[in-house]
Amino acid sequence: MKDVAIIGAGPAGLSAGIYAARAKLSTVIVEKMYPGGQAAITDRIENYPGFNEGIGGSELTDNMKAQAEKFGAELLNGDVIGIKKENEKFIIQLTGETLEAKTVILAMGAESRKLGVKGEKEYTGRGVSYCATCDGAFYTDKPIMMVGGGDTAIEEALYLTRFAESIKVVHRRDQLRATKILQERAFKNEKIKFIWNSVVDEIKGQDMVEEVIVKNVKTGEKTSVLVNGVFVAIGLVPNTSFVKDLVKLNEQGYIITDENMGTGVPGLYAAGDVRQKSLRQVVTAVADGAIAAVEAGKYLESL
Repeated sequence: MKDVAIIGAGPAGLSAGIYAARAKLSTVIVEKMYPGGQAAITDRIENYPGFNEGIGGSELTDNMKAQAEKFGAELLNGDVIGIKKENEKFIIQLTGETLEAKTVILAMGAESRKLGVKGEKEYTGRGVSYCATCDGAFYTDKPIMMVGGGDTAIEEALYLTRFAESIKVVHRRDQLRATKILQERAFKNEKIKFIWNSVVDEIKGQDMVEEVIVKNVKTGEKTSVLVNGVFVAIGLVPNTSFVKDLVKLNEQGYIITDENMGTGVPGLYAAGDVRQKSLRQVVTAVADGAIAAVEAGKYLESL
């Protein structure tokens, strides 16, 4: 039985792993995909303290992983499908095996929100993407579309200018939500054009994406835009489906915690993008993870 089981190896989970393992608690970090989470597929992180020239997302999270392992945290690849508490321990059900731990830190993060329009599912992987750094190079010298107006959408649109012939940014409002510095860069870039007050209505093509029908939310007018790729960055959905009966969730599905990352279930904590909070950034995720690990240590001492 482990002292601490951390579900998710994004910045929150890795930070929790560093703090827990360094405190000499037996620690396992369970990740169903790749360590680093959303941060690992971010091309450049400019607002993480200590890197005045910025740092690649994968480089930063690879360093976090190595640091956690150096202190003794075990990384386990697996998909958690359920957690229950029995007496003073947690039973963690993975596909094919079961783990036991005295405390659990939920750090599953969130995944990209889908558009929910005709053609999106059919063309995912064939022109529809949710990761610019993963798929950008496939669209060298091609016209593409970015859907969204927040930091992620504009950061990814700027990144895609390295490859694409042109980028049309579709946003449902008449102004961006992204930070001013990103807006300034986007407005100055000749490859980026904006389609305001609009949403994607349908995605079309033969074998690959060829056309997107865009609808103006004010007039209802529909317009055909010829592009070879559609990148979507319209927010996140928390990965909390398997804990919905164990912890309290808000209307959006995020875990409700106190300031010490406690969920209300003794020994169970949540950290990072998976919990209800005002700012979802790497810097806040690692802080959450550190707090959760320290609180888990205090809980273990009380047993």
